[in-house]
Amino acid sequence: MNSKYFTHARLGLVRVAVVSPELRVADVAFNTQAIIASLLQAKAGNARLVVFPELCIPGYTSGDLFYQVSLIEACKRSLIELANAARDNQVSLLVGLPYEYRSRIFNCAALITCDGAIKGVVPKQYLPNRSEFYEDRWFVRGGGIVNTYVDIAPEHAQVPFGTDLVFDAVDLPGCSIGIEICEDLWAVEPPSGTLALAGATLILNGSGSPDQLTKGEYRRDLVRLQSARCICAYAYAGSGPSESTADVVFGGHSLICENGSLLAETQRFELTTQFALADLDFQRLAHERWNNSSFAAAIVPVMRHVPIQLNLKGGPVVALSEGRLLRPLARLPFVPIPADIRARSCEEVFAIQSTGLAKRLKHTGVRTVTIGISGGLDSTLALLVTIRAFDKLGLLRSGICAITMPGFGTTSRTYDNAVGLMKSLGVTARDVSIVASVRQHFADIGHDESHHDVTYENAQARERTQILMDSANELGGFVVGTGDLSETALGWMTFNGDHMSMYHVNTGVPKTLVRYLIDWCADSVFDGETTRILHDIAATPISPELLPLDAAGAQQQKTEDTVGPYELHDFFLFYAIRYGFAPAKVYFLATQAFSSSVDDGSTGDVAFTNEIILKWLRVFYARFFSQQFKRNAMPDGPKVGSVALSPRGDWRMPSDASWQVWRAELDEIAT
Repeated sequence: MNSKYFTHARLGLVRVAVVSPELRVADVAFNTQAIIASLLQAKAGNARLVVFPELCIPGYTSGDLFYQVSLIEACKRSLIELANAARDNQVSLLVGLPYEYRSRIFNCAALITCDGAIKGVVPKQYLPNRSEFYEDRWFVRGGGIVNTYVDIAPEHAQVPFGTDLVFDAVDLPGCSIGIEICEDLWAVEPPSGTLALAGATLILNGSGSPDQLTKGEYRRDLVRLQSARCICAYAYAGSGPSESTADVVFGGHSLICENGSLLAETQRFELTTQFALADLDFQRLAHERWNNSSFAAAIVPVMRHVPIQLNLKGGPVVALSEGRLLRPLARLPFVPIPADIRARSCEEVFAIQSTGLAKRLKHTGVRTVTIGISGGLDSTLALLVTIRAFDKLGLLRSGICAITMPGFGTTSRTYDNAVGLMKSLGVTARDVSIVASVRQHFADIGHDESHHDVTYENAQARERTQILMDSANELGGFVVGTGDLSETALGWMTFNGDHMSMYHVNTGVPKTLVRYLIDWCADSVFDGETTRILHDIAATPISPELLPLDAAGAQQQKTEDTVGPYELHDFFLFYAIRYGFAPAKVYFLATQAFSSSVDDGSTGDVAFTNEIILKWLRVFYARFFSQQFKRNAMPDGPKVGSVALSPRGDWRMPSDASWQVWRAELDEIAT
């Protein structure tokens, strides 16, 4: 991978640090050096922007010392010294200090950029004055200060001052910064909401929030949920235990969240400086905002937009020696990794599928269905869903006509599992070989049976669909489809064959999740012989079983040898469709996720080289574009996750769209 190609601007990624530094109350000189030392540590971790707590220059708990001229002036001198340090180290930072303006003292946060410029000073809008808080005693509320400038020093004149500031990173498209301070976040209408509507995609919050029982969980949820509400990233730096402990203790709780997800947080109640770093994805946030009609329809507040530099300079996005992104990046994005969360997700997906089918059965009044059972993953899941729907409606399982249709490539393992599963579940089972009828069809159209081409394969799929459709007519029912989301994305289905049914229960379930769903059903829903068979089906290699067996009766055809590994394709699908990422971004993330040095707990030691990833990414895009005509003719089926490809659900795309733009970018990566 050519690292020069994968820049911050191209990928929309930047590393941010939040710091809870070890300070001394009212010792401005000591604190200034502690902040600079922390800045250097954050720089060593490749952070480009570092957020420090509220009033960190003097210490939040300085009390009536905020009235002392010496302290106020020392803080201003510190701000200039920190600006010089930012310039010397080419790192941007946010620091907190008391600032005097027109005979009033404000609790402020100052944004200093990597060129040593103080780009703005933002006063706190909401001052807590209850319980342990006395901020109204020392400070003036900053709400309403707009279109104002201050002269901090001759070299820092006309610095924007007020609550109407948004800072736009000119070297990182989509990154705009808004600032609020501690209590501002706890307000009924936090300033971050207005800042987000004005374009801010990253909210910085320097905070002096003391800890008490359960407050850590509350604070975590508050930051996380505000990032979701604003569709933004949120970097929150909290004061630590080096603040005065005369009456309260500050835990040093700092967090980084992005659109409802916690990316990183510090260890609380540590007496030394604590860091948390994370890579923020502004392309992901932009895509979420594009697709949120409520956000798009809101009135855009009038703000001052200040251009800033974050010292990205077009360089590689990851400069650490180990080259790892600091953000969650699962190999199987559709499959939750923690077992308990995965089990709850499987239960919910299964409920959505079965409820969708039950509603269709209830609406039509149909009491019988036909379903093809191959002994493979998809048809097994579809049968289990159908069982649950019939049980939910109090219908007899005998109304489920499950048909296994062995052909030229059917193995004894899948056949025995299909027959055994139908028997153990108590459905009406039929065994209809398609060999003779397909051979007759070959004879009718003059096809040479020894020619194992697409005609050879598709004739079998269409013959099976014909059997299912006609059997449904005979029984007065309809056909339950079995194809999954991954096959739909790749067009890995026979048009007017397994592509068609009256209701596709698996249409929203990606292949990587199907196996987990079957194992979950085996352990949580069924028992006895059914459980044994289900586990064996889950362990069976994926194959359409359309080509003849070898001399030993083994299957020679494996789906993933032809279209590629489903682990990769589901990863591509998630990031290309769910977030609209360009091929370069999808490729970069895949190289991060599938490196041999990473084990996220989902796929063990599965790894792919960059060359293999690029090969199958090209296949993904080529097939995704060329197979849209099949998706435009999809049967009904329930959406179960964040990605759906039905033209009536999430995805609307012309069948004759060109993939030239995406192919050109893949070609550029390859060179």
